[in-house]
Amino acid sequence: MKRNINLIALLVLSAFIAYEALEWTVNCVYVPEGKSLQLRYKGALVLTMGEKYAETGRFADEEKNEIGVLEQLRGPGRHFYCPIWWERNIVDDVVVHTGEVAILTSKLGDDLKDGQFLVPDDIGHTKFKGILRRTFGPGRYRINPYAYQAEIVKTLEIDSGQKQMKHSGWVQVPAGYVGVVTYLTEDPLTKKRAGIQDDVLPAGLYPINPRERQVDIVGIGFNAREISTDKVKDERGQTAIDESGEAMPVLDTGIAFPSSDGFKIHMDFSVVWGVLPDQAPDMIRRFGNLDAVEQKIIIPQCESICRNNGSTMGAVELLVGESRQKFQEDVDKSFKKVLKDKNLTLLYGLVRHIYIPKEVREPIQKGYIADELKLTREQETTTAKMEAKLREAEQTVLLEEAKIIEETKKLVASVMANGQQTAEQMQADTERKVAAIDRKAAEIDALRVVTLGEAEANSQKLQQQAKAELFGLAVKAFGEPTAYTQWQFAEGLPEQMDLKFIYAGTGTLWTDLKGIVPTLPVKK
Repeated sequence: MKRNINLIALLVLSAFIAYEALEWTVNCVYVPEGKSLQLRYKGALVLTMGEKYAETGRFADEEKNEIGVLEQLRGPGRHFYCPIWWERNIVDDVVVHTGEVAILTSKLGDDLKDGQFLVPDDIGHTKFKGILRRTFGPGRYRINPYAYQAEIVKTLEIDSGQKQMKHSGWVQVPAGYVGVVTYLTEDPLTKKRAGIQDDVLPAGLYPINPRERQVDIVGIGFNAREISTDKVKDERGQTAIDESGEAMPVLDTGIAFPSSDGFKIHMDFSVVWGVLPDQAPDMIRRFGNLDAVEQKIIIPQCESICRNNGSTMGAVELLVGESRQKFQEDVDKSFKKVLKDKNLTLLYGLVRHIYIPKEVREPIQKGYIADELKLTREQETTTAKMEAKLREAEQTVLLEEAKIIEETKKLVASVMANGQQTAEQMQADTERKVAAIDRKAAEIDALRVVTLGEAEANSQKLQQQAKAELFGLAVKAFGEPTAYTQWQFAEGLPEQMDLKFIYAGTGTLWTDLKGIVPTLPVKK
């Protein structure tokens, strides 16, 4: 019987060891870091009663033992699944680095309807096939490849024509720029319609799904554009000038137009214009990009506005002050109105220089030179008169300075004398007050001595009276003086004294003392 028990125990132990060996060799699957384990249940192979296959396009239900791929991936570590019933695949995690986004495509679920191609749900909750609307930024994701296909996208640039690049994927909007968003399809959740949106993206980093949106990066602020007239060059390649020092323009360059009196006018013009953040979407919608705005609007309007306003004025009016200032104001006003209608902003429209023909300019310049010479002579005369007055004022200042010095000396002497007299008077008053204080201090000191003597005498008297009253009270308390005297005697005895009472009869004292002789001190 015992041998049978031992044999059974040995068999059980052997079976356990064999099971553990099978579990740690055949069934064990090690999943390293950065990977996951995908499982597909193959069924019991023999006893398949009650088991069924998962529906097409769906994960197998692990709780119902359905045959098919399980949705849940197993993470890094050791897992134990028998290869007879389980198909085991180690798959890589989806890693998205900085500067990248992941675009997922759902392979399971129903087909989208109504022409939609973006799936609005998240991982693990998708009900339709198609590209997920959501993007996945930098990080590590455990994604089942049976249900989702991942595409790693960096910054994408799509040339939309007209030198305008549209961006998607990992989009960076630098400082000084905004992002104008174009939806490729409507978003039912946010109620966004397909097309260019009015809301812009400020500077920052954005993960953009290239199947859903595209971004135009637009510089905001002001830009300067100059239209300048070419100058005639001499044989040395330098700008040629006429006798009056004016540069000679090349015909029909810059902004050229005829004046109302028939003279050819050339003009240099500068415009400072810009696009504000709220204007950027409309600018993209209407023109495409900033270069198109400059070529289609800014440059043509510079030439058109200057020609239209300048052709109504004569050459002399474009040269002299007030009429030229009015021309500048009219041009600026007209330019602002045009750009406002285009939803753009004008900061300045500045007429820098107007080239007037020599035959018009020279007479006016000579007249101005004569007027300037006359003004110069008048100014020289005025300057001489003012210089004479200055010298007279300088002498007056010196005289007044001497007077002030003398007056100051007198005032200083007077103040010093008054100060000395006041100081001596204060010293005499101080000495009188010191003497009075000393006398008062002597009187107080004498009073102190008398008061202390009287207090000492009264103190001695009161002490003697207190002692007498104390003795009287003590005698009165004991009833008679003898009792009080005995009490004082008793109080004076040592605290450690040993008293014994001995009884002795008549004539027996000496015999009774024999018993206490040892206790008495004996002088040796």
